[in-house]
Amino acid sequence: MKRFIEGEDRTQVTLLPECLEDFVAEDNSVRVVDAFVDELDFQELGFEGTRPACTGRPGYHPAVLLKIYIYGYLNRIQSSRRLERECQRNVELMWLTGRLAPDFKTIADFRRDSGKGIRNVCRRFIVLCRELKLFSQAVVAIDGSKFKAVNSRERNYTEGKIARREREIETNIQRYLDALDTNDRTGPSDWLEKTARLSAKVHDLRQKMKALRGMREQVRAAPDGQVSLTDPDACAMTTHSNTGMAMVGYNVQAAVEAKHHLIVAHEVTNSGSDRAQLGKIAHAAREAMGRRRLKAIADRGYFSSTQIKACADAGIEPYVPKPTTSNAKAAGRFDRADFVYISRDDEYQCPAGQRAIYRFTREENGLQMRRYWSSACPECPMKARCTPSDYRRISRWEHEDVLEAMQRRLDRQPDAMLMRKKTIEHVFGTLKHWMGWTHFLTRGIENVSTEFSLSVIAYNLKRVISILGIAKTMKAARLAGG
Repeated sequence: MKRFIEGEDRTQVTLLPECLEDFVAEDNSVRVVDAFVDELDFQELGFEGTRPACTGRPGYHPAVLLKIYIYGYLNRIQSSRRLERECQRNVELMWLTGRLAPDFKTIADFRRDSGKGIRNVCRRFIVLCRELKLFSQAVVAIDGSKFKAVNSRERNYTEGKIARREREIETNIQRYLDALDTNDRTGPSDWLEKTARLSAKVHDLRQKMKALRGMREQVRAAPDGQVSLTDPDACAMTTHSNTGMAMVGYNVQAAVEAKHHLIVAHEVTNSGSDRAQLGKIAHAAREAMGRRRLKAIADRGYFSSTQIKACADAGIEPYVPKPTTSNAKAAGRFDRADFVYISRDDEYQCPAGQRAIYRFTREENGLQMRRYWSSACPECPMKARCTPSDYRRISRWEHEDVLEAMQRRLDRQPDAMLMRKKTIEHVFGTLKHWMGWTHFLTRGIENVSTEFSLSVIAYNLKRVISILGIAKTMKAARLAGG
């Protein structure tokens, strides 16, 4: 006799069939999804189809389709076609939907048409976390990460790409023309067929050249100087990867609270730079956490004088290190930090002990900059270590005290950047791992924003389950509709 555990006969009929409830354990996360969605007010959240029509074929309630998507994103099943198959074979989804199995078109249309409602559900879950007192620390880490769109690099055009492709086509055209000349001189037996084949290739390349000229006009007319054919909202962005190649996608901004690493605010942008994003995402995080004051930690890519000033005016304490843009230190000369500002005299003291006094104010890039220098610079014995010019001129923004106060806060918390990295880097890594190599599946910034909101709901839900456990999360989820 074989000493293995053996399964039942597939043809065996059971007298009392099992019910779906028997297959879903009490500590299964699918129960949390069910409890949370059942307590939502879908009409208040902005979903369509909450009231059935009097005539026609009945449709699915938004709650059923939302449950399918939250479950799918919790289990790394984002495709509508895969969700359709899972509804037909996955016992947990059968339990969650009551054995309903919508087709993939219905599932996909819900995600496309319910963007506002899904984003409101994401905000509602953040409110639930706030009511559970999970935001005990008014500290967030802010960062952005590039996510790939469905648009490939080959279907994204810029002036540089068009010029490069034109050079390649011209080279190929010349190569085929040379081959035609060689063919005419040698006169091989298949001269006619070879000539026709080479002539067709030259014709195709000239047509491509003509199409590139038309694309150049579109690129020049585009506000950002580039055109994406598959996803018009996606843009080519540089990344920090070792490939050195630009990626066509979106720059996703997120604010993650420091204690439990929950995503409290996010936004999908098609701007490749983080420079102008600090104020908006920090304000959104403060509103989501219900705090009057907030500490926002970001990397040097967010350093912007106007953004930092806007945060300070709103009661948000930014922690953003200033990037080093001058090469004076590398060249062995004194850096700007070596000059001490004396506020009572509105002067700078240089390393040689001289005073750089205020001279005039001028506008630079929309900022009012005050200019200082000392008359003693030409005869200074330390001039070679200070500046190659006649005078060492120092610029000071009219609100420089805001930046200096931020630098003092950074000096008192030298581990702020390490805390930022530990707080938010793994969040983006986890989300990209869940989303897979393709990242986004939809097109257009509105649909992509909806898709990312579903990922955020799934991520935050999984974090809360990890923090509170299934029982407490279910109890809290039933309060979500209040």
